[in-house]
Amino acid sequence: MKLKRIVLTGAAGRLGSYLREPLTRLADELVSSDLHDDIGKLYPGERYQRADLAVYDDIHTLLQGADMVVHFGANPDEAPFEELLGPNFIGAYNVWEAASRHGVRRIVYASSIHAVGMHARQDAIGVDAAHRPDSYYGLAKCFAEDLGRMYWDKRGLESVHLRILSCAQVTSARALGTWLSYDDLIQLVTRAVDTPTVGFSVIYGVSDNDRSPVDNSKAAFLGYRPKDNAEVFAAKVLAEAPTPDPKDPAQMCHGGPFAAVDLGESGMARMNIVNDAKKA
Repeated sequence: MKLKRIVLTGAAGRLGSYLREPLTRLADELVSSDLHDDIGKLYPGERYQRADLAVYDDIHTLLQGADMVVHFGANPDEAPFEELLGPNFIGAYNVWEAASRHGVRRIVYASSIHAVGMHARQDAIGVDAAHRPDSYYGLAKCFAEDLGRMYWDKRGLESVHLRILSCAQVTSARALGTWLSYDDLIQLVTRAVDTPTVGFSVIYGVSDNDRSPVDNSKAAFLGYRPKDNAEVFAAKVLAEAPTPDPKDPAQMCHGGPFAAVDLGESGMARMNIVNDAKKA
C-alpha cells in the first residue's frame, strides 16, 4: 500500500540526494528537510521544509501527518562532543519523541558501522554485535539505536537501523569490503519502508561484496538482497594501496580511520570521499 507522507531528513546531504526521487514513488507526498533555505529543483510529489534537528518545535511541525520518517540528517563526521550534541544526540531524541506524539508508524534511521567500529575486522560481526563505538559520532549512533529499541518496547514505534559501512566511491582497500552502492542503498531503504512489520531491527548497509566483513543473515526477513560487488574495483585499488600495517587500527578495526583518530578529530579527513551528490 502506498503511504500518504514520508519525511526525509538530511535531504541536502550526499546520500539524501540519491534517496529523494525513489522515496517520491513510495508515498503520495515526500517532505524533504534540511538546514538549507532550499534544495533547488524538487521532484514531482516532493516539497521542502526547513527544520533544525536540535529544535523540538521544528521537528514536531515537520513530522505532522507523516506515516514514516527516513532520518538521514546529522553531522556526518567525528567532532567534539559539544558539536554533535545538538544534531546527532538531541536531534535523534526530537525525531523519536515527535514521531511518537504524532503516531508515526516507523522510523528508518541512518545508523553506522561506527556504532560497533572498535570490533576487529576479522570478527565477522552480526547485527546482534554489542555496541563498541569508535568515536563520539559512533556513540551517537549507539544512542539512537538504543532510543529506537526503547521507543519500540515502551510505545510500539517501529524502527529500522541501517548500519551503513561506506556508501561512497571505492577508493581504498577497506572499501572493497565495506562498499554500499547507491543502487543498493536505495533498495535497502525501500525494503526498510515496505516490509510489513519490522519491530526494532538492525541491518548492515553493505553491498554483496566478496570481502564483506559483516553478517546480515539475522536481518534476512527485511528482504534486502544487494546486487553490486566491489570486487570489480579490486585490481586497481590493491595496486595503488599502501603496504598493510597490522598495527594500524584504521586497517584492523571495523571503524577504519574513525578507529584510529583521537576523540573529537575528523575521521573523514583521512578518507578520500568523492562528493558525487545527485542533482535533481
